[in-house]
Amino acid sequence: MDDKSWPAVTAWRKQQREHLIAQRIALPPAEHQAWSAAINAHLRAGFDCRDGAVVGFCWPFKNEFDARFVVRDFRANGAVAALPVVVAKAQPLQFRQWWPGAPMKAGVYGIPFPDATAVVLPDAAIVPMNGFDGQGYRLGYGGGYFDRTLAALAPQPIAIGIAFECARLPSITPQSHDIPMDFVVTEAGIQVAAAGGLEKIYGEECRRRVDRLREQRRRLTASAAANSSPVCYSAKGADCSGGNSA
Repeated sequence: MDDKSWPAVTAWRKQQREHLIAQRIALPPAEHQAWSAAINAHLRAGFDCRDGAVVGFCWPFKNEFDARFVVRDFRANGAVAALPVVVAKAQPLQFRQWWPGAPMKAGVYGIPFPDATAVVLPDAAIVPMNGFDGQGYRLGYGGGYFDRTLAALAPQPIAIGIAFECARLPSITPQSHDIPMDFVVTEAGIQVAAAGGLEKIYGEECRRRVDRLREQRRRLTASAAANSSPVCYSAKGADCSGGNSA
């Protein structure tokens, strides 16, 4: 698009979103099932979620990929599943633990969310995308909830964007608040953002990259915590050095 002003970008995104959602809803069931099966296989091959790892995912909406099947496999390996909850407008999402049979309520757009289950921090998040571009930026539903959430969590979870290849766009014209996905998974495979655009990788390489990225973010979070200034609640002139006082 030529006009890169925010009002023009917003209008263009709205138009693209409506078109891509309608296209997805109209997919023949056999095609949707085949593409979803391929995505499930790529997720199992590339992401080793087990032994207490917390995996965030979204309840399927408007004929999106249904992540519950691969999450079932992750849970069988010891992972903890969690669903996002909108707690307030323009605020980060909260993730609450989910399991088959967990108490649920209807939330925004009637999408179910866990009712009063434990709040958890995801190690990885399977994020649905209405559209995506060659740098891994995501076209969502326009509320900005996932961008705020990824920016707020520390360490930031591994963001796995999910879409069908027919949702690929040349560019979403990313803005400063947009956060790219770490990985994009479609029926065509697993892709990561590289200098020339999205680059296809395979299961073992994906797992190695996930491990490196997770360790980098843990070190970054630990370093930020160690270097942060102590909070001072005392009156002006009091000792705020962080040491113990008598």
